[in-house]
Amino acid sequence: MSNQAEGSIARALVPRGLYARAALILFLPVVVVTLVVSVMFLQRHFEGVTRQMTASMAHELGFVAQLIEEADTPRAALNAGAFVAEPLELRLEIPADPAPGDQRLFYDFSGRVVIEVLREALPHILSIDLASDDKQVAVALQGDAGPFRLSFDRRRVSASNPHQLLVLMVFTSLLMTGIATIFLRNQLRPIRRLAFAAEEYGKGRIVAYRPAGAAEVRSAGTAFLDMRNRLERQNEQRKLMMSGISHDLRTPLTRLRLSLSMISPEMPPDAEEIAAMEADIDEMNRMVDGFLDYARDEAQDRPPESVQAAGFLETIVADAQRAGQSAQLVRFEGDRDGQATFRPDMLRRALENLIGNAVRYGSRAELDAALGPRSLRIGIEDDGPGIPEDSLDTAMRPFTRLDPARRRNSEQGAGLGLAIAADVARAHGGQLRLGRGPRLGGLRAEIVIPR
Repeated sequence: MSNQAEGSIARALVPRGLYARAALILFLPVVVVTLVVSVMFLQRHFEGVTRQMTASMAHELGFVAQLIEEADTPRAALNAGAFVAEPLELRLEIPADPAPGDQRLFYDFSGRVVIEVLREALPHILSIDLASDDKQVAVALQGDAGPFRLSFDRRRVSASNPHQLLVLMVFTSLLMTGIATIFLRNQLRPIRRLAFAAEEYGKGRIVAYRPAGAAEVRSAGTAFLDMRNRLERQNEQRKLMMSGISHDLRTPLTRLRLSLSMISPEMPPDAEEIAAMEADIDEMNRMVDGFLDYARDEAQDRPPESVQAAGFLETIVADAQRAGQSAQLVRFEGDRDGQATFRPDMLRRALENLIGNAVRYGSRAELDAALGPRSLRIGIEDDGPGIPEDSLDTAMRPFTRLDPARRRNSEQGAGLGLAIAADVARAHGGQLRLGRGPRLGGLRAEIVIPR
């Protein structure tokens, strides 16, 4: 119970805000160290200086007192004492009425040291007055002819202007505190902006945010923007998928419904009608398979692996050839035994979609690859009509099908092949590039990923 109570007290004392906690971490040690150093310096330095100055002054007072003691008459004592006291800037009073006891002001801490040192050095002291005039020290001594008083300036036994150190420390502390506060606020502002952007996004609102601040804060801000963009892209893709499913499946379903409505016991379907309905079913199967491939969680169920790049591409080309697709690996640059790190399932799906698009819109697909020291580039080129320059970005959007005249056969995809390949490249930290093929003149798609 005691530990819980102490923990609750500590939590209550520690501020909750990041700015207040950072300020506490920054300023509390500085204040504590400043106070400790100030107290130790004032105690050691000023006390030591006061002792040294008072001890020197005690020698002068003792010398004057000795001359007064050696005089035969009070008049001779006054003359002898005044002869020495005047050059030493001492004021001599004979006879004198001594104070009843030592006197000093309550805040005069160095006065305690002055009284202590003078009494140790001069045995015949009657009283020391530091209170009647805080700028003077009056020392009453007992002589053979009676009491006398020696007065001198207080600055001769005390360090001058000790408050200057305190004023300088306070002023410097306030100045540095202001500078540190401004710096701390500038450092914490990017964190607050990041927290605000994340909080607003959690409420469904997107606010403008640009990473700023220290390297760690910039890294967190960049990661937040990547996450937000990825989530927004997934949400947009989900919306497009729902609209694509409802739109693309409506046409073959309508044809099937019309075909079925025309079937009756008196008029059974002929072979051509059955083949047409089977074609519609095949088309819907292709669409559903495309939707499922695109909706799959980017095949991240398996971690990246180190794979021999040349052998991996040769396997994909061989599988495409067994499926009846005209595909060929025409060139591989780099070490054929070199390894690259990627997710094989994801990259296979992307390349199969690109090969499928190539043979769908053209007659053959040619692959080339280059394994560099930092990246792996895989290019797929076809001899089809290609894609116009102003439609390259549009072609990589999901559920996008360009002009039907580009297709040389009756197969109609779901418009997801290039979108899947682009997502796979982004998931690997790379990109998908489209352009005109230099060899076959059709579309050239390149996937470039870090090695």
